[in-house]
Amino acid sequence: MRVKLLLAAAAWTIATPAIAGWTLMPKATPVAVAKSAMTVTPGEDWNRWSVRPSKRGETWTLDGVSLNQLQFFAGVLPGEAIYRERSKKDEPLPKFDAGMLAPEIVRAVEGSHRILLRTSLFEVGEVAPTRLGGHPGVRFTYSYSVQDEDVRRQGEGRAAIVEGKLYLVTFTAPAIHYFDAGIPEARRVMDSVRIPGASVTVGE
Repeated sequence: MRVKLLLAAAAWTIATPAIAGWTLMPKATPVAVAKSAMTVTPGEDWNRWSVRPSKRGETWTLDGVSLNQLQFFAGVLPGEAIYRERSKKDEPLPKFDAGMLAPEIVRAVEGSHRILLRTSLFEVGEVAPTRLGGHPGVRFTYSYSVQDEDVRRQGEGRAAIVEGKLYLVTFTAPAIHYFDAGIPEARRVMDSVRIPGASVTVGE
C-alpha cells in the first residue's frame, strides 16, 4: 500500500528533481505562500515541499505527501492551467477564466485531477458558498481513487477570484484515518488565509 500511495503522490510531481527539499512552516507564524501576497497562519508545524505543483502553487504536508497534502495556488491568471501541464498538446488541462462561476471552478479542479491522475473515479460532493481570505468564494468536497490502487482519498477545497485571478487551497488525504485526522488543522489554515485586493463574487 505504501508504494501505491507514493506512486499516486508522484503523479502530481511530473519531472520531480532528484533532490527534493523541505522547509519547516512553524505554527502561529504568518507566512506568504506560492510566491504571492496570499498569507496563512498555520496552527501546527507543517513541512513545505520544494517540489511545486505549478509555478503558482506549493505543497505542504504534516506526515508526508503520500499521507496528506495541503496545496496553495495563488494568482492564477486567465488562460493558465491550475496545475503544471503534463502534455499541453495531448492532454491539455482546463484553463482558468476570470468569468468562471463556482461550478466551473470546481469542474476545472476535477478535470485537472482526472487528466493528471488518469482516473475516471473522481466524485465531487458538496459545493457551497464560503469566504477565502476575506473574499466571497466557493467550498467543495471531493473523493477519488487511482486505477489499480485500493486507497480512496478525500479532499476539501476553497477558491475565490480576486482582481481577476484565482486563489485556491485544497487538502487531500487517504479517506481512512488521515483525512479525518488532518482536516481540522487544514480548515484552520484555510480560515487564516488573507488575500489583498478587490473581491469578485463567485456565482452559482
